[in-house]
Amino acid sequence: MAALSELTGISRSTLSRLELGQRRPSLELLLPISQAHQVPLDELAGAPEVGDPRVRLRPRRVHGSTVVPLTAFPGPLQAFKIILPARRSAPEPREHEGYEWFYVLSGRVRLILADHDILLTSGEAAEFDTRLPHWFGTDGEGPAEILSLFGRQGERVHVRAGPRNGGPPRT
Repeated sequence: MAALSELTGISRSTLSRLELGQRRPSLELLLPISQAHQVPLDELAGAPEVGDPRVRLRPRRVHGSTVVPLTAFPGPLQAFKIILPARRSAPEPREHEGYEWFYVLSGRVRLILADHDILLTSGEAAEFDTRLPHWFGTDGEGPAEILSLFGRQGERVHVRAGPRNGGPPRT
């Protein structure tokens, strides 16, 4: 114990209390101990093994679009990749509980939100309360891909993007 105390700069009494379970290890104590023993911190702390982190994508067709859920479990916030077809359809604004945020990965997306008719291009984002009448699709010139985050009522995403010229967000 004296050698470990010397290597780590941690007092013998602190090391003894750690060993006997009379003191909870903090990060500032665990780091020098893991370095002295040349053991990874997660191994020293007994962290559980991390399983396969991949999300198994199961695309499905919804109203003519391809929707790929990116979240594996139901929860307050859901993520989707949506591929909107090129065909132009007549907007049918709808309302429902929740809050939506989407980011245009490619193509051009037309968003109708209440009295606003907005065209978003690659790299732009929009967020809105879904209790407002809304609809989004392509401008009819080609397909588009978006990353969408949807939350039930009260769930919001706190990311906002303005146009590339640095001016205020378009409305």
